[in-house]
Amino acid sequence: MTTTEDSHGRLISLLDQHGVKYRLLDHAPEGRTEVVSQMRGNHLQQAAKCIVLLVKLGRKVTRYVLAVVPGDTRVSKDAVKKLLNATYVSFAPTDVAERLAGSVTGTILPFSFNSELELIADRSLLQNEELYFNAARLDCSMVLKTNDYVRVARPRLEGIAETRVA
Repeated sequence: MTTTEDSHGRLISLLDQHGVKYRLLDHAPEGRTEVVSQMRGNHLQQAAKCIVLLVKLGRKVTRYVLAVVPGDTRVSKDAVKKLLNATYVSFAPTDVAERLAGSVTGTILPFSFNSELELIADRSLLQNEELYFNAARLDCSMVLKTNDYVRVARPRLEGIAETRVA
């Protein structure tokens, strides 16, 4: 099983291998997007919020999606359902999400290192010059240029975010 430290190191290695410039920000342990964004000093829309979804295609096929949306939105399960022509979409069980993502909830990266986890990012993330996210650790975040993220992570860019209701 991949551990959080493995995921952190794997991310750093991947970015270094591609010549991506990034900044690491140490902070008090926190995984909630709203709180950690205040600690980091970034706008919520600059945060890459990552959610693992369980997607059913009929009765026999189950897939998993790593949905990445801006921190001031939430993932639209209906949009993902329509996009993938699914019969059912829900949040993946925590143990499954953490196993597939290689890190604990609140630290899931906007990168997929698992072939079972399809990466779909909301295209509105492209409106930000930089993205902020926890770097597979509750006490460390990463900042990188959005265009570098897209180039290296190669997410499927779609409209999967919806406005959060206060």
